Amino acid sequence: MIVLAAENPVKPHLAELALGLVAFLVLLYVLARFVVPRFEALFAARADKIEGGIEKADQAQAAAAEVLERFRAQLADARAEAARIREEARAEGERERAALRAEAQAESGRMIARGEAELAGQRSRIAAELRPELGRMAVELAERILGEPVADETRRRGSVDRFLAELDRR
Repeated sequence: MIVLAAENPVKPHLAELALGLVAFLVLLYVLARFVVPRFEALFAARADKIEGGIEKADQAQAAAAEVLERFRAQLADARAEAARIREEARAEGERERAALRAEAQAESGRMIARGEAELAGQRSRIAAELRPELGRMAVELAERILGEPVADETRRRGSVDRFLAELDRR
């Protein structure tokens, strides 16, 4: 082999440069024809999947917000119902209390009336029991004051009866 002294080792041969260029163009054609479409299809599928996931997440979030809103509405309805029930129970309690108070007052009135009637009956009975004795004591007192016996029985009874009637009127 003959080595030329004027040849530069850094400078490539034109044949190698042409072969490298042809190989690069073939590689570029294969990549553009087969690999790039597959990558683009994978990227598109992945982007669709991500967008679908985002849409599903948005839909799930919207559904959750709707469920939350319905729950809040139901909770507000339940609170309103509980307040209504409490108010009804309070009103019923007030009615019961008023009815019991009226019943107690009526019973108290009946007991007072019964007591007064019993008291009046006892007063009449006691007065009837004490009337003869009071008459006898009045006659004795009059006899002691006068120092002589009171004349007749009929007159004594009339005076005593008048005195007792006058006491009853007071």
